[in-house]
Amino acid sequence: MQSTSLFQRLFLLLFMACVFAANAQNNKVVIGTIDSVQSNILGEQRQVWVYVPDGANQKYPVVYLLDGDAHFYSVVGMIQQLSTVNGNMICPKMIVVGIPNTDRTRDLTPTHMDIDPMMNDSAFVRTSGGGENFISFMEKELMPFIESKYPTAPYKMLIGHSFGGLAVMQTFTHHNSLFNAYISIDPSMWWDNQKLLKETKTFLKNTKLDGKFLYLGIANTMEEGMDIKKVTKDTSKETDHIRAILALQKTLESNKQNGLKYRGKYYADDTHGSAPLITTYDALRYFFDFYPMKISFKDFMDSTALFPDKYRNHFANLSQRMGCALEPDEMEINYFGYEALKAKHYKKAESFFKLNVDNHPESFNVYDSYGDYFIAIGDQANAVIQLKKALSLKENEGSRKKLEALETAKK
Repeated sequence: MQSTSLFQRLFLLLFMACVFAANAQNNKVVIGTIDSVQSNILGEQRQVWVYVPDGANQKYPVVYLLDGDAHFYSVVGMIQQLSTVNGNMICPKMIVVGIPNTDRTRDLTPTHMDIDPMMNDSAFVRTSGGGENFISFMEKELMPFIESKYPTAPYKMLIGHSFGGLAVMQTFTHHNSLFNAYISIDPSMWWDNQKLLKETKTFLKNTKLDGKFLYLGIANTMEEGMDIKKVTKDTSKETDHIRAILALQKTLESNKQNGLKYRGKYYADDTHGSAPLITTYDALRYFFDFYPMKISFKDFMDSTALFPDKYRNHFANLSQRMGCALEPDEMEINYFGYEALKAKHYKKAESFFKLNVDNHPESFNVYDSYGDYFIAIGDQANAVIQLKKALSLKENEGSRKKLEALETAKK
């Protein structure tokens, strides 16, 4: 019977996670909002798509996503899946800021070219070379705007594909302090006779990069009959793209002295268009390989405070590793507290409720729940204190009724 009860608890936890992963409003599934910021640097109003995880009084790492209009849905869905759905805790919940394009060639290329050698077209590259201005826009206008309006933690990640991947490498090479982690997906390193590639080689050789992360995804853009061994010796224009990326990979792999946490992968079964999804997934798994917390049957059944202490210690370690404060989800901890309370594991229940009070002191609900614990053990005086605290933060019917019942019982 014990195992059946435990299965039910696990099932309820997974169900709860699924319920809170989706945000349904007016019969529509809403995953974000459209916001905008006036850019004096770029001389235009820039739209941004912003996803913020559900949760009260929490701050989240931020993913800045280039080509946001193309990749926003997939990246948000992936982060939800890895951080929330089915009880997953593979990566942290994160804010996603998708940056749609207005002039993609202008913003995502580091230097000006008069003609595109791939397309033999001058019109396509007429406005090219605005990458430094775009990075300045991100640093001086977009990031301050996002940080002033949304619940951001200091940890930041940049993701880009193709020209976006090129912009990621430009930022990594020339403005490395802006982000903690970089995902460059099949970047256009051939641009301007591989000028940025040459600069990156020098940068990697001469710069200490301890604490920085980079993941490089390489798509299979070769013609039939060509392979990785053959392509490195090829000199045709058609293989410029992949040869430049392979040269970048070789440089990254040969400069381990700089302390960069790097991983790259060639995706033989993925094209330039399909590589973003699998690359982003693998990158998140690599960046956050330390993030998951293993929960056992023993954790659920133990009546002591070991399980809540395990949560407390794990998130303290995560905060240290990521350089910003991270807390376990309030609703998840509340759930565990009430499960312990139902099982009459009072020490365990108190520790869970106290963990929420410590991490979410501005939430009325954590004090209401802590009050329920004191009611359960017959400590009316402390129950009154907690319920009054909950009501001081937010007037609500549940806390008010419980407080009135306690005060009536005293008379």
